[in-house]
Amino acid sequence: MKRNSLLALLNAYTPEDGTEKEMYLDTIAFIKAHADCFERSLEIGHITASGLVLSPDEQSVLLMHHQKLGRWLQPGGHCDGDPDTEQVARKEVWEETGIHHLELYQQGIFDVDIHLIPERKGLPAHNHYDIRFAFRAAPGQEIVVNDESLDVQWIPLNNVEQLNDSESVVRMIRKITA
Repeated sequence: MKRNSLLALLNAYTPEDGTEKEMYLDTIAFIKAHADCFERSLEIGHITASGLVLSPDEQSVLLMHHQKLGRWLQPGGHCDGDPDTEQVARKEVWEETGIHHLELYQQGIFDVDIHLIPERKGLPAHNHYDIRFAFRAAPGQEIVVNDESLDVQWIPLNNVEQLNDSESVVRMIRKITA
């Protein structure tokens, strides 16, 4: 069963108490209830994967100014049937930023989040059950901006909250700076 590898990763992960723990438990229940949880065609929601990318010196994170959502976020996207969420996160980072030489900052899952995607162009509002990984970029790579973003930049850790005060993003920065 395609879901077992993700469930094993989730079982090895300990979320923060409070909101993240609730989302973590809801994500596990969602995966168990929907064999097609990795498919975008599951209209109520689906598993996505994203990567928080630290600069080689670990003083900045790579954020993209998301074109559709108008917010500064970590790169990520749909699994489209692929249950290997770490590989999906790596692929999305590369496609959305041009950064492809990455090492895990921390083994396994770094964060779990559920966020509502608003109705758009005939697609109903739905949840993204986002499995997040933290990476460190190898030095000397050039950023590429693709059509999914207005901009991509290395943002100093202490400036992230000025661009995006979402608890989801701030929580990941807290984990890095703790």
